[in-house]
Amino acid sequence: MKRLLLDTHSFLWWLSDDTRLNQQARDTIKDSATLVNISAASIWEISIKTELGKVNPGTKHIDEEILANQFIELPIYASHGLAAGRLPAHHADPFDRMLIAQAQAEDLTIVTHDKNFGKYKVSVLWT
Repeated sequence: MKRLLLDTHSFLWWLSDDTRLNQQARDTIKDSATLVNISAASIWEISIKTELGKVNPGTKHIDEEILANQFIELPIYASHGLAAGRLPAHHADPFDRMLIAQAQAEDLTIVTHDKNFGKYKVSVLWT
């Protein structure tokens, strides 16, 4: 069984059927043997960027898209926060650092286009 964590942009690309999410990623996400996680950090990031006018997720209830797509909500635990704070400073984005820490702690493969993720000890499915 594959266990994924969608990076924020990958989640948005999935929802909007954006071609930047490549076919391999799409097929893996669609596979019934795949468990797809969405971090609370991604919902927080989308909410902030929506209010700033930087993204338009197409809905005011982005959190509802998790269950609507049969994904799993991944909460942020204190242990994730500690791990994110202890990561090497290869990446300055605190949301991405949280996703990396969560993927490491929960043994998840991150679906991302961000090459900085490759600098960490984490499994990545590139988009």
